[in-house]
Amino acid sequence: MTRMTRAMGMATIGLVLLAGGCPSQSRPQPSRIAWPKAPDTAAPYKLTADFDQHMKMRDGVDLLADVYRPDASGLFPVILIRSPYNKGQMSQFWSDQVKYYVRHGYVVVSQDVRGRGESGGHFTPFQQEGPDGYDSVEWCASQPWSSGKVGMLGASYDAYAAWLAAAQQPPHLAGMVVAASPSDPFVENPTGLPQPMYIGWYHYVAGRTLQDADILDWAELFKHQPMYTLDEAARRPNPNWKALIDHPRLDDWWEPSRYQNKFERIRVPVLHVSGWYDDELIGTPLNYIGMTTRAPAEVREAQRLLIGPWPHQFNRETKIGDVEFGPTAVIDFRAYAVHWFDRWLKGIDNGVTGEPPVRIFVMGGGGWRDEHEWPLARTRFTEYYLHSRGRANSAAGDGGLSTSAPGDEPADVYIADPANPVPLITDPSFGQIGGPDDYRPVEAREDVLVYSTPPLRTNVEVCGPVRVTLFAASTAPDTDFVARLIDVRPDGFAQRLCDGLVRARFRSGHEKESLIEPGRVYEYQIDCWNTCQVMKKGHRIRIEITSSAFPAHDVNPNTGGPLGKTVGGVRATQRILHDSQHPSRVVLPVVPRS
Repeated sequence: MTRMTRAMGMATIGLVLLAGGCPSQSRPQPSRIAWPKAPDTAAPYKLTADFDQHMKMRDGVDLLADVYRPDASGLFPVILIRSPYNKGQMSQFWSDQVKYYVRHGYVVVSQDVRGRGESGGHFTPFQQEGPDGYDSVEWCASQPWSSGKVGMLGASYDAYAAWLAAAQQPPHLAGMVVAASPSDPFVENPTGLPQPMYIGWYHYVAGRTLQDADILDWAELFKHQPMYTLDEAARRPNPNWKALIDHPRLDDWWEPSRYQNKFERIRVPVLHVSGWYDDELIGTPLNYIGMTTRAPAEVREAQRLLIGPWPHQFNRETKIGDVEFGPTAVIDFRAYAVHWFDRWLKGIDNGVTGEPPVRIFVMGGGGWRDEHEWPLARTRFTEYYLHSRGRANSAAGDGGLSTSAPGDEPADVYIADPANPVPLITDPSFGQIGGPDDYRPVEAREDVLVYSTPPLRTNVEVCGPVRVTLFAASTAPDTDFVARLIDVRPDGFAQRLCDGLVRARFRSGHEKESLIEPGRVYEYQIDCWNTCQVMKKGHRIRIEITSSAFPAHDVNPNTGGPLGKTVGGVRATQRILHDSQHPSRVVLPVVPRS
C-alpha cells in the first residue's frame, strides 16, 4: 500500500466508472463485456473559466466555486463537484478531466464546501452538506449558461455530500455518479467511535487549506489514550473530532449526516461505484439495494452498480499489494461518466436504460461480468460451521470449517488483551485501510482462532454479502468480536477478503447501549460486508475469530466504561462455542457453476 493520502485520490474524482454491457452470464465472459467508448463530438468545445464565483446559501454564507464551461453560446448541463479538498488543485490529471467534460458539452462547477478553501462559514464535516448541496444545485440550474439539468459527481466525502444533497430533493438534480460512498454513522465504524486512523483525515482537512498528513508518526499516535485527546496528541486540537466521541450512540445529533434512512426521498438516477477493497465498500451495495427497493418507483430502474478489484482510490492500478488483477482491471472512466450523464442530463437515448444494471469484477480469475441484480438471485447462501477439539488457537491449531453442523464439541478459548491488540494489516495512512494482505503473521497469534476447510476439490465462487453468527461468552461486561474471511493458497498465502466487527454493548443497534453479563452466552451477528472471489481448487476457505482489528477500529478496554474517554483496560477471557446448541457459522454467498 502507498502512503498517498485518501484525499489526493478523491480530489482527482475522475476515477469513477460506468456500467453497461451484455446480458447476465453465469460464467465469466470478459470478452463479451461492452464498455462505453468516448462519444463522438463533431466540434469539441474549447474551455473558458470563471473563477471564484459566489454562491449565496440560505443563511447568507458565501461558498466559492470555479466554473469551467464551453466557450460557446447556448445552454449546457452542469456537473457539480462539492469538495473539502480545495477547488483549485489543478494537477495535470485533474485539469485533463475537466477539459474532457467541457469538450463534450458540460459545464463543470468545482466548489469549496462550507469552511474550506475560499468558502465562508465553519467546516463541520457532513453536518451542512444537505442544505448547502441543495442551494448549490439550484444556483447551478439558474445560471445563464445552464440548461437547468445538474448532475453531481464525487468520490468519498464528495459522494457523501452528493447523497446528503439528493436527500433534500433539489428540483434540478437530474443524475449522480458517486464512488466509494461513505455510509451513515456506525455502519462502517460499529464500535460507536470513529476509526482511529480517521484522525489523519481530520488533521488533513483542519483549517481552510490542506495540511501535511504524512509528516507525523501516525502508527505511534494511534496508541494514544484516551481517544478523546488524540487530536491534541497530534498537535492539532479539533472540536470536530471531540464531537464524534461525545456522541457514541445514534442520537439526534447525527441526523443531518444521515441519508440511508431517506432513500424514499431521493428521485435521482445514480451510478454507484466502489471496489472490493474499498474500506468504505459497505455503503455502495447498501445504497444500490436501498435505491432499487425503497426509492420512488420512477427511479428504481435507473440505478447502476459497478464494483471493481480496487481499493478506496479506485481504478488507478491493476495491482493492490502483492495481488495482481490483470490488464482489464483498469477501465476508461471518462467515457463511462459521459455516457451516463449524456442519458440523464442531455436526454440522449444511448442505450443506458437497456444495459444490465450490475457489473462486477470477479476476483481470482473471473474477470468482469454483467448481472441483473445484487445480491445475485442464483446465490446459494451456504452455512459453513466452525469446528475444533477446543484448540483452534492460531493457524497451527485444530480449527476446521465445513458444511456439516457441529455436534458435541468443546469451546475455544483465548485472552483478549487491550494492551496487545490483534492488528489489521495496513499502512498507517488514512488513504487506504487494509487490502488483500497476507494474514499468516496474524494467524500465528494465540488470541486468533483459525478455522479452515480442507483443500477445495473444485473452484468455489463466493460473491455477495458475508455474515457470521457467533455464540460467545466473555468475562468482561463489554468486548468486541472480529470475524475475517480468508482465501488460503496452496503456498500458504492467506489473502484477506473481508471482515467485520461487533461491539457487545451495541449488539442490538446503536440507538442504545446494553452491557453484557459476564460468563453468559450471547448470539452475535457480524456483518463482514461483501466480496467476490473465485476460491480455486486446492485453496482453503478460512475464518478467523478474534477481538480486535487495530488501528482500523479502536480497542475495547473490556471495562464497560465510557467510550473513548478511558485509559487502560482489562484482559478478558473469551469463549467461542460451536456445538449443536450453539452452531457458530459463516454464511457464504456461493454462486453455482453453470
